Amino acid sequence: MPYQQKMKKSDKRKDRVEISPEQLSNAAIQAEILSHELGRPMRVLGWYHSHPHITVWPSHVDVRTQAMYQLMDECFVGVIFSVFNEDKKTKQHHMQITCFQSTNSSPEGEPPQYERVAVPLYIIRTNYLHQENMQSLVTLPSILTDEEFEAYSHTFNVKNTNFVSRLQNSAVFTKSVCHLMHVQTGPLMGSLENRVIQNKWRIEELQQKKTQLEQRLRELP
Repeated sequence: MPYQQKMKKSDKRKDRVEISPEQLSNAAIQAEILSHELGRPMRVLGWYHSHPHITVWPSHVDVRTQAMYQLMDECFVGVIFSVFNEDKKTKQHHMQITCFQSTNSSPEGEPPQYERVAVPLYIIRTNYLHQENMQSLVTLPSILTDEEFEAYSHTFNVKNTNFVSRLQNSAVFTKSVCHLMHVQTGPLMGSLENRVIQNKWRIEELQQKKTQLEQRLRELP
């Protein structure tokens, strides 16, 4: 059973997606806890992140980061989702996904040059969201908001900040939180509300089938 754990970024630069050793250790601890709870072996399989508005292929930073993780576990994999891609003609959005590992293509003794190695990925469609996936969706807005607040809190430590600067910092923080609500929390709420409606329709459909089956059973000799 796959388990997802969303973590804060340790590097805030836009072209960096990394997690700290402490966060990776916490993920391994969580895997051990789940192993005891479920009575089956559990381990950290890999990491994943998104590429909004750009290609799905891993960058040189992604490939290097993946190589670092493989030093700890040679089976560790990386997954990338390319999202928010709109077809200019049809205006429809599409998503791409890739799974990869890294390999060093440099001769022995020379600086490493890492390249992407594709890993086969199979997607199994389901008609429901697993509890862990649902919890991840609910937790994500909180994590993103915490990251913004952490950046805002750093401004408190700046000495000799005048009133206008503090006011500007507060305005930027408020704008960032409002933006998160607009692009993430709002659509998420709408999606979950639509799912509730679909579930109600599904329940009514199953109730009708149940009634029909019970009627057929009563008509049997």
